[in-house]
Amino acid sequence: MTDLSRPLIVLDVETQHLAHEVGGWGNCHKLKVSVAVTYNAATGLYHAYQEEELDDLFQELEGAGKVVGYNLLRFDYRVLQPYAPPGFSLQSLPTVDLLDHLERRLGFRVSLDAVATATLGRGKSASGVDAVHWFRQGLLEKVIAYCREDVEVTYEVYRFGKERGFVRFWDRTSRRREVPVSW
Repeated sequence: MTDLSRPLIVLDVETQHLAHEVGGWGNCHKLKVSVAVTYNAATGLYHAYQEEELDDLFQELEGAGKVVGYNLLRFDYRVLQPYAPPGFSLQSLPTVDLLDHLERRLGFRVSLDAVATATLGRGKSASGVDAVHWFRQGLLEKVIAYCREDVEVTYEVYRFGKERGFVRFWDRTSRRREVPVSW
């Protein structure tokens, strides 16, 4: 159950490593955080956290009435969990994982870009792979801007679905399809 007195927080995480460098997707906990960005829907403020600031991120998440993201359960939370305070389980947070919801409805996974472009007419400007390369080049502001944009797009898709009861996506045959949502 969501506590309406506590804010909705949208979260996205970028990493320092690529999956193949840590032995595959089963080792997300080894990817290490480069940047995490949140959006507080109550205040309208974004906040960027670097690896050494993650204690502050956990405080923000602990105060959330709901945490929204795209692939939170299988990716972002698994990347963040090694940094969590003892006894703090990200999986216990009141979470709306848009990808998890869509995968359960459709029976397959669909990218945030495919959903955002079909639903909002606006997609992602880059990829997580690009963000890792920018981090390694010391272009932290570029990583933060990219992560913030993902948070913004995720929130817009969430709001669209919440208000209209559906979102759209491009399927593998380049057809725009609609899927009912209840998040």
